[in-house]
Amino acid sequence: MAPRHLRLASRRVPFKVLFILLIFVPICVIGILIHAQHISYLFRPLWDNPPSPFKHVPHYYAENVSMEHLCLLHGWSLRSEPRRVFDAIIFSNELDILEIRWRELHPYITKFVILESNTTFTGIPKPLFFDSNRFRFAFVKEKIVHGVFSGRIATHGTYESPFGLEFEQRRAMNGLLRGSGISNGDLIIMSDADEIPSPHTVKLLQWCEEIPHAIHLELKHYMYSFEFPVDYSSWRATIQIFGPQTGYRHSRQTDLILSDSGWHCSFCFRRLQEFVFKMTAYSHADRVRRKGFLNYSRIQKLICRGDDLFDMLPEEYTFRELIKKMGPIPHSASAVHLPAYLIENADKLRFLLPGGCLRTHE
Repeated sequence: MAPRHLRLASRRVPFKVLFILLIFVPICVIGILIHAQHISYLFRPLWDNPPSPFKHVPHYYAENVSMEHLCLLHGWSLRSEPRRVFDAIIFSNELDILEIRWRELHPYITKFVILESNTTFTGIPKPLFFDSNRFRFAFVKEKIVHGVFSGRIATHGTYESPFGLEFEQRRAMNGLLRGSGISNGDLIIMSDADEIPSPHTVKLLQWCEEIPHAIHLELKHYMYSFEFPVDYSSWRATIQIFGPQTGYRHSRQTDLILSDSGWHCSFCFRRLQEFVFKMTAYSHADRVRRKGFLNYSRIQKLICRGDDLFDMLPEEYTFRELIKKMGPIPHSASAVHLPAYLIENADKLRFLLPGGCLRTHE
């Protein structure tokens, strides 16, 4: 039988095991908690499935080609008169983008239906930015149908999902639309203010017969300005033929998507405080994980680099796409095939064009 002191020695835990249990494991747990979002997005291809693919409808367009010919190329026929078109958006604070949108589309739009709230989706009180800047939109004042949604201010110590408040606001749009004069058979554009259909897309769908009842619009996605093209992943904008069952939505409604139908310019603001406002106001405000994310100098650096404001990995479903989109968005020197009003007013809107990344503090 072994001596007692030898038996005790044999039961002692080796130093390496103690180190792992007492130091290394807690460090790993803390690291996982701190970087959980990065880890989750890094392995997203393993735990999440992509949505079913869209059926892309080829989009034909060239200057000076007749509308009858363009309709025929899409398998449709020419109408004797164009449909009325209602452009319906939920508005926050994107005044410059809104002006570009309405300047581009106003020849084709019957009514601009705009709903804004006195609180953000996160329950923060906010000014009625559109209502206090109506003078900028005098060129379409006869076409504007404006509504105010009375939001709810978040109370300390309670939590309400911003997606719930967003859904309520979108649902309130249905009542505003009914009061705008829209009728069965009219076209309705459902998109956010920064999701801009191209004028020729709207003209095509209002002049052609036998178009789909609802179709998503594939928009070229840009970040911060038109200097940073990301991809063609933007799909939430739709154009529909209005009917008794039509409800205002910003989600998938059909498998059809019309290729290359416009522009989606995310976080395309003139002033740094506008970036901070959106970062804390929209439905993904939980991405602001540290107060330092809202630092003006930090935001300015990231804008000019084309890097992510929230220090996040790309939201992709395959490792190939994830790796391809890691790091800053490549700069583009092209200002071709952009909204005409933007090019015509390049001096005023320089911050949205290549080389104009510096933003003002005012």
